[in-house]
Amino acid sequence: MFRPHPEESMHLRLHRARSVVLTSEELVEIRAAQRTFEGAYMRTALGLFSFSLVILKVFTEEFYPIGALFAAFGTAILLVSMYRRYQGHRQFFVTESPDGVLRRKFRTSGDTVLLLTALSLCAYSTLLALTWRLKDM
Repeated sequence: MFRPHPEESMHLRLHRARSVVLTSEELVEIRAAQRTFEGAYMRTALGLFSFSLVILKVFTEEFYPIGALFAAFGTAILLVSMYRRYQGHRQFFVTESPDGVLRRKFRTSGDTVLLLTALSLCAYSTLLALTWRLKDM
């Protein structure tokens, strides 16, 4: 229940994550990962929110479910970006096991990609169903 703060258990070059001084190469690597992953997910979520607002403001009531779908999809991508950020912090540091051994575990972002793929397939299949339903109206 009472676990130490993650920055206390993660280490880089035998320093705690909270007090480590990064080299310029490490800073470049971290900034590149933030631009690539966090920025891309955030831009996508903001784009989906904007598109949902356009649909809700410009079109008639028949299109409201499509606008709500894009708003929900934007929220889901925002949550995925938070999960990806949580995972990204673990890629640069090593963790200390309960027996005191420092271990480096590299994890790819494959599970994030699979999660985003599943969310996208669900959202676009729902969009297809909503568009098909519009044809019948």
